[in-house]
Amino acid sequence: MKSFHSQYIITLLPIFAFFIFSGNAEAQSLAYKALLSTLYDTDFPVLKPSQVTDLSEYQILDTREKEEFEVSHLKGAEWVGYNTFSMENVAELDKNQPVLVYCTVGARSQGIGKKLKDVGFKEVYNLYGGLIEWVNEDKPIFQGNSPTKKVHTYSQSWGIWLTKGEKVY
Repeated sequence: MKSFHSQYIITLLPIFAFFIFSGNAEAQSLAYKALLSTLYDTDFPVLKPSQVTDLSEYQILDTREKEEFEVSHLKGAEWVGYNTFSMENVAELDKNQPVLVYCTVGARSQGIGKKLKDVGFKEVYNLYGGLIEWVNEDKPIFQGNSPTKKVHTYSQSWGIWLTKGEKVY
């Protein structure tokens, strides 16, 4: 993430809070989109949940920490971590096949996605809005092989963006 993001988020937080606590889901969605625009680099490709019609078309990498992954994840996702990430975690992946990276909101996954591009992965996409947006759009998540509604939202402050599902911190 860029260095000014934290200050920018702190400055905008009261505005976002107004939208959230107003109870207007559309306003919250606009606020979430505004927040995401501060986190993403415009030159890194994203896929919105609605654009992902078949997860089996991707090598799916969960870039969150292990305890987050164990709460829930996308079907078929492989945990690679963020703080513990190394290229050894992805050594067996095909660099010519599309990769979909995700985390809670898309910031950590973008960082891992850039590392993958740097070592020659041809098609790497960041899941727009991360797991939060995925669940908010009624897409399924799993704990192991079983469907679940639980979403590890990283923290309570990020959890405010989850409008569907059960928040776990």
